[in-house]
Amino acid sequence: MSRFRVCLSTGLMVFAILPIGCMQGPPRNALQQSQLRAQQLYQQNKALAMERNGMGSTAAQLAADKAALEQQYMAAKQSLDAANARLGNLASTNSELENRMRTLLVNKTGSNPMSANTNKQLEALRKKYPDFDFDPQTGVSKFSNDLLFSSGSDEVQPRAKQILDEFAQIMNQGDSRNLKVLVSGHTDDKPVSRKSTADKHHDNMGLSAHRALSVMRALRKSGINENRMGISGYGPHQPVEPNSTEATRQKNRRVEIYVLAPDTPIASAWDPEQLQ
Repeated sequence: MSRFRVCLSTGLMVFAILPIGCMQGPPRNALQQSQLRAQQLYQQNKALAMERNGMGSTAAQLAADKAALEQQYMAAKQSLDAANARLGNLASTNSELENRMRTLLVNKTGSNPMSANTNKQLEALRKKYPDFDFDPQTGVSKFSNDLLFSSGSDEVQPRAKQILDEFAQIMNQGDSRNLKVLVSGHTDDKPVSRKSTADKHHDNMGLSAHRALSVMRALRKSGINENRMGISGYGPHQPVEPNSTEATRQKNRRVEIYVLAPDTPIASAWDPEQLQ
């Protein structure tokens, strides 16, 4: 019986020892996985640190770029303010010149310098062409730019050459042959945007002057001696109505022809084509 107890006790001890031996440490495969995971985390942390340093450099560069752009903006704004101030002065000067010129548009008695017969002929021309206007009080004739030119162009349209030819015939008859003619171009307030137009005329001032020159050339071809003529261009600075609608802008796009007394001082027209 004692021997059986000893054997049983020994068996129990062996049975108790076996689990303890199995729990002495983690399996080799699990240890390798932990080491691999630790290495991955290290690499990720290293990459994040490098990315953080790079973002810091980028932020510093962006801050420097922002400061430079702010300086450029302030310089551009100052230039724009100066340009606007110059434009304001130019508009004021143009207005003063226009007022002075208008005092020369009539003769010394303040009336139309043309004869009654010439007035009658121009009145008939006004009734014949809806886009032509004539003021019998001052002798000022107005042509709509939509009649004379295509948009953005300074080339007189074929359909407008007939009325200019008839106008020239009237100015070459009787006492009108001694009167002088001033051709004045005007535009609306829309800036020149089409590249083909800007390449040739640059801005509305240039476009208005070139259109006045084109009308003068057409009148010269129709028989008016160029030593009787002069030109001027005012761009958008002398509107007859506010540029608030397309209808009013159409009225502002015009060429005015002033018929002046023979003794009125007027600059001769300069035609660059004659120098070529």
